[in-house]
Amino acid sequence: MTKREDVSKLAAHVQAVRGDGPFLAAVGWHHMGAVICDAIIQQARHYERWVRPRVQDVQSSWPDADTVTRFRARLVDGDLSAVLRTTHQRKLAAIGAVADLLAASGVDTRDDLRTWLNQDDNRSALLAIHGVGLKTVDYLGSLVGGSHVAVDVHLRAFAREASLGVSAYLDLRHVYEETADRLGHDRGALEHAVWRYMSSRPKP
Repeated sequence: MTKREDVSKLAAHVQAVRGDGPFLAAVGWHHMGAVICDAIIQQARHYERWVRPRVQDVQSSWPDADTVTRFRARLVDGDLSAVLRTTHQRKLAAIGAVADLLAASGVDTRDDLRTWLNQDDNRSALLAIHGVGLKTVDYLGSLVGGSHVAVDVHLRAFAREASLGVSAYLDLRHVYEETADRLGHDRGALEHAVWRYMSSRPKP
């Protein structure tokens, strides 16, 4: 099966179950502590039940940690494990490492991060952090308002329903991107529309 055929199949499935839109992209967070924590702790967790409440706790407990600089200061003085209600050391370490990398790169705000992620070298630097994969990097972009496709279990399930011939992360991301372009949707908005549809469906 060619990529063009996969795009056609995905486009048809999107239109069949979601219509023609318009679709709204996820807003994400304006609080950089929330952005970084969300990107790391969301892995293999139910978003609405487990992730969102903890990210909201970061915002309410550390309202001043809205930039990378102020978030790192809070990491020194506060107890992130208590705020997030997790003792998962790899994730806690990854949060600190991402914050350190962004600070070293001059990234302090949501707008800074959205621009910074457009460079392949910067994305590679994130991928060098233990616990950060391709999906996490793309998801970071979505959390700051970028037009990114982060392929998670929901997007994979939707692709299987459309009978796509690819399953590798980069291949699936490319098919979703091309599908959004063909249908005239923002890439991030199409991703979010699929994610909301799949995550809200009752489990069989």
